[in-house]
Amino acid sequence: MCELNKQKEFEELALPYMDSFYSSALRMTRNEAEAEDLLQDAYLRAYRFFDKFQKGTNFRAWLFKIIRNVYINKYRKDAKVPQMMDVSDAEAIGSLSDTDTPENIIFDKLLDDDLTKALDALPDDFKMTLIMSDLEGFSYKEISEILDCPIGTVMSRLHRGRKILRHILIDYAKNMGYIKG
Repeated sequence: MCELNKQKEFEELALPYMDSFYSSALRMTRNEAEAEDLLQDAYLRAYRFFDKFQKGTNFRAWLFKIIRNVYINKYRKDAKVPQMMDVSDAEAIGSLSDTDTPENIIFDKLLDDDLTKALDALPDDFKMTLIMSDLEGFSYKEISEILDCPIGTVMSRLHRGRKILRHILIDYAKNMGYIKG
């Protein structure tokens, strides 16, 4: 495939998902810069291996699997490195939190602190499955392919993840008036 045709075809397939996948990357990383880096790394890897994509299969699921794998690989790598921060960096981060970007405003409206904390409290397997199903709208079959696990495992993780969320969020629901108690 000619490089120009490859680029055009990749852009036509990949760019429509960028906003949706950015939201997922933001939920995974909980940091705008890291989400952007994750998406950039994943899209670069997807482009490099675009010739391995089997036409006629689910491109969205293929691309999300790459994003997930890049996230997991980076997370594992970062978990091995102790986190250090300069005082000036901490001060800069504190001043950044006062700025309201459109992404922050939308993200905060969609998931307030209690809901975000509850989602973050889930084990990674449950969290990733819930994000793919409930926030990205992937089918059980697509999630099964992305995670390389049986559909029954996907269904079990969704059930157990939702059950854990329900337990974590019961007080939140009462305080917000969603349920009486």
